[in-house]
Amino acid sequence: MRYTATILALSLTTAACAQDIAGRWITVDDNTGKQRSMVEITVKNGVASGHIREIFDKSKEGKTCQACTDDRKGKPVLGMEIIRGMVRDGEEWNDGTILDPDNGKVYDCKLWVEGDKLKVRGYIAFFFRTQTWLRTDH
Repeated sequence: MRYTATILALSLTTAACAQDIAGRWITVDDNTGKQRSMVEITVKNGVASGHIREIFDKSKEGKTCQACTDDRKGKPVLGMEIIRGMVRDGEEWNDGTILDPDNGKVYDCKLWVEGDKLKVRGYIAFFFRTQTWLRTDH
């Protein structure tokens, strides 16, 4: 009985950790495979958000989001909140948005964890694009 309870507890702990989106993630361009930035995702009161904490191309560190049309217009991309309002729904996080600071477009978003990777899907209606981000201790 104790053995079964221990295995069950470990399984639940592993499942909870596997779905934990909080932390630091390396963004990877799905077209080039190049690492672009580090985004830190935090969860507060059940709502997740993500901020750009590092930009790997040092020539873009001072860039502002001129294409943005909301409160982020003209603000520095470094430190910018690009993921907003994500709420957990079972194994996924959704109902929020993600901003592409390169073009200023805001997309509906869905996030889920697969191993040590975060799947990030931005979409409009039936059209979507999915990136794979990598967990980091950086």
